[in-house]
Amino acid sequence: MIYRLLADLVVIVHLLFVLFALLGGILVYLKKQWAWLHVPAFIWAAAIEFFGWICPLTPLEIKLRRLGGATAYESGFVEHYILPVLYPEALTRDMQIWLGVIVLVINITAYTLVIQKHLMGSKKALER
Repeated sequence: MIYRLLADLVVIVHLLFVLFALLGGILVYLKKQWAWLHVPAFIWAAAIEFFGWICPLTPLEIKLRRLGGATAYESGFVEHYILPVLYPEALTRDMQIWLGVIVLVINITAYTLVIQKHLMGSKKALER
């Protein structure tokens, strides 16, 4: 039971990391100090997709499920709603590359807005 709960926790952390890597630019826009965490996160997420690596959280989750005696996923909220988002069955190498491109495009756009905001703030400060 404890291993299943730990495995579910790993999946939730994994999903939160993916969301942070994808959308963390919003936090950076609001408070630029988030960039210290966000830049490595989105670079890591893009690298995982571009190079076809496996995130270390995936084997950890699988190991915890096996330690819990599970041979396959049981029906539950995490397995039913979150796992298919992180581990789509039809994921191909081309899809992984496109996911990496999407991560980069979203974050380049976000950081472009952050830089524009910073430059506008600097310009207003100089005008005073």
